[in-house]
Amino acid sequence: MQSIIRLGFVCMLWAGVMALAFPLHAKVQGNKIILGSAISFTGKYATNGIHASNGYNLAVKVINASGGVKVGGKSYMLEIEYYDDESTPARTAQLLERLIKQDGIKYMLGPYSSATTKAAAPVTEKYKIPMVEAEGASRSLFTQGYRYLFAVLSTSEQYLASSIALAAELAEKDGRKPSSLKAALVFENDPFSLDVRAGVLDDMKKFGIKKVIDDKMPRDLSDISSTLTKVKALRPDMLIISGHSKGAATAGRQIKEMQIQVPIIAMTHCESAKVIKKFGSASEGFLCPTQWAETLSYSDNLFGSASTYDLLFKGSFEGYNNVPYQSAQASAAVMVWKDAFERANSLDSERVRDAIAATNLETFYGRIKFSSAGNNVAKPMVLRQIQNGKLNVVAPSKWASHPVSYPRKASY
Repeated sequence: MQSIIRLGFVCMLWAGVMALAFPLHAKVQGNKIILGSAISFTGKYATNGIHASNGYNLAVKVINASGGVKVGGKSYMLEIEYYDDESTPARTAQLLERLIKQDGIKYMLGPYSSATTKAAAPVTEKYKIPMVEAEGASRSLFTQGYRYLFAVLSTSEQYLASSIALAAELAEKDGRKPSSLKAALVFENDPFSLDVRAGVLDDMKKFGIKKVIDDKMPRDLSDISSTLTKVKALRPDMLIISGHSKGAATAGRQIKEMQIQVPIIAMTHCESAKVIKKFGSASEGFLCPTQWAETLSYSDNLFGSASTYDLLFKGSFEGYNNVPYQSAQASAAVMVWKDAFERANSLDSERVRDAIAATNLETFYGRIKFSSAGNNVAKPMVLRQIQNGKLNVVAPSKWASHPVSYPRKASY
């Protein structure tokens, strides 16, 4: 009798320990599957963090309106539990610990930025929690052997590399050798921008293009006038810039103020920085890499075409003339979760993780297929140019809707 009581006490004690370790209230509540995300609603990444959360929320709304996620003959609605990581990687890691250990979240959506994703990935890996992310593009994320990290976007070294290939092509059409070109670079000192820079340098080496300026933005991304002063003096053929939304806004403002005339200006985050709205004709000719554009011929059974997603997003959120690719790829990440739950026909996180790894999904955002390292290997970057106040795809030629305008001619 005593042994039975002792066994019962041990079982109760073990059940209590397991309840503390794995709260029962969070991963699935009734007919709800709850995804978690620590994302930037404040701090330097807030603009894009909000774009990403809008994309997550729109996908949840559309999926739920279409009947939700079907698993084991039952329909589940999706919900997202958010925390603000304040654009701080250390805070991201803390909040993921909270989402997993206190809130019991078993399915994760990524934060915004490569820096915060780098902080998040070791946490989800430690607890074996699958994370589908849409905003961390640093290629170094996919060299760590992570099993639980999956990214729907193209990696960052691809962002501006196409602008170098385009510059070489334009030089040859102009009767010049690509090796005669000179480039000025100014980049934020963060994982994303440094990877973008590495891709640019690789392509510059391929074409023999000379680097005449190679500057880092200040920590607060508030001033690149010293770089632009050198640009005026050295007259490079191209100016290449990467500094997230704040850096792009600083560059756009100071290019206008200092009336910079360079045949090619290429920068990341044109859309999220709203350079057309803020700087008008001074932004004419900027080349802007994008993960997605509404003119591309992608489609799926949930959102329809890229152009219908564009219209739906603009009708759902105020203040957008162009849909940021950060929003589109965030919606695509939620689609990966729906697809994986349904193919796994299970809510078990390991089975769902294996289903995510086997993803081969056509979406309005492009095809999604993960390598063994977790990055999407099925979708290219495209390059858009600001032409008469609109963003038009100009490269690669397969996707181009308009010819490139060269050399850049801006009105100040």
